[in-house]
Amino acid sequence: MRTWRVGTFSMGTSLVFLGIFLFLSKFLGLNLIQVMTGWWPILLIVLGIEILLYLFLSRQEQPVLRYDFLSIFFVGLIGTVGIVFAIMSSTGLMGKVEEVMAREERSFELPAFSYKVDDSIKRVVVRTVGSDMTVEATDAKEVSMFGTYRVQTAGKAKLLKSADDIIAANQKGDTLYLNLKGMPNQVGPFDSPGIVAGTILVPNDVKLEVLGNGDSLTLKPRNLANDWSIASTSSVVVDVPENSNLKVGVVGAQELRGKETEWKIEEKKESNVPEDTLEKNAFYQTGEGKYHINIADAYSVNLNTNQ
Repeated sequence: MRTWRVGTFSMGTSLVFLGIFLFLSKFLGLNLIQVMTGWWPILLIVLGIEILLYLFLSRQEQPVLRYDFLSIFFVGLIGTVGIVFAIMSSTGLMGKVEEVMAREERSFELPAFSYKVDDSIKRVVVRTVGSDMTVEATDAKEVSMFGTYRVQTAGKAKLLKSADDIIAANQKGDTLYLNLKGMPNQVGPFDSPGIVAGTILVPNDVKLEVLGNGDSLTLKPRNLANDWSIASTSSVVVDVPENSNLKVGVVGAQELRGKETEWKIEEKKESNVPEDTLEKNAFYQTGEGKYHINIADAYSVNLNTNQ
């Protein structure tokens, strides 16, 4: 007579139920996580029923439970996986994992921003937060910004709903302050910050100050009619148009790029400092150099005169 070992019936029945759940999930639109979190309690029910049946059907006065340890091991393994899924689901971690698995990189347009500039505004101060920005002079009497941002997202909804999500504008006296904001980002091991690439248009007759944060900056002065001041950026590219009337001054740069004959360089001589780390002061002038672009504390400055 064949000996009944507790666990064999449970494993077989559990596999049957799991197969039925997975089969029905194709038609009910359930995913694997929903199946595992809803199915694993059946393991305990089936195993408990098997033990009760064994005790009830046993003809011994003092029945001794005999277990099929291989079956119990597989039942326990499957049940443990289900319990882990359930715990992760109840703590919200499973939803986070699902979101990360469904993510893909998408690019969106920045919300349009514009601010009318009248004769009372003489200066514009821009504070950046690590974004790759282009600043361009324009004849229009307004400060505006446009561009794109790239983020990892599980849906098609835009992360930035309005211009207020990315930039704050405040006028104090004769100065307009523009503070760029960082991209919204949840703190966690699965999160990464978004990448912003924007263009800011500034009236050409208004003084401009840009306070960077170790970011890269491209300057397009075009028909500039006032002075610009740039500080604390990692790299700056200056596009100098033909027949301009500019003087580009650099203080404290380590790399100067462009034609060597265009820069007039004066290196800071310091003892016991490697030559390739010497900070350089230099300037480039076109025309009479009436309007100045002063760049301080930038690691690299690239002069582009092929405009």
